[in-house]
Amino acid sequence: MKSKILLVFIGIYLLIPVPGFPQPPPDSFISNEPADTESVYRTAFYTNLSRAEIITYYKGQWRWPSVRLNHPPEFSFEYIRDQTRSSWLEEFVHPWKDSLYVNGYYPTKPEEQFNYNNTHYIGKITLHYFPSFPTTRLTVLALTALCGYLLAREYVG
Repeated sequence: MKSKILLVFIGIYLLIPVPGFPQPPPDSFISNEPADTESVYRTAFYTNLSRAEIITYYKGQWRWPSVRLNHPPEFSFEYIRDQTRSSWLEEFVHPWKDSLYVNGYYPTKPEEQFNYNNTHYIGKITLHYFPSFPTTRLTVLALTALCGYLLAREYVG
């Protein structure tokens, strides 16, 4: 009986809508480079905000119950796009739901600086959103519950 109640609560959690793809912060310049616009789930923008300000902004956009994970910048090739330059990479996760990767690049060499429309930007932020759909989430829950039931029946008796 307790397991059925737990399944109902997990099912309700999985059906609660997620915030979706967040918007870039105000006062940022959205990139229109081909690599940044080739997917509807990836976007990039230039900004003068620091890493802490960017993370605070997206923490507010992706409210509870998100989990924040810090990844090595080398993983940006895998999670964002190959040939992505990176200074840091963080992930916001809604467990069993969606993930949002936030990649920051702050150039250190003078020839790598970002200047657009006569404005200097200190960094480029690339977002990659990995959505999941409620039917997929509930299917995974149902299969997990079925496997748990079969294993319990096999080993408990």
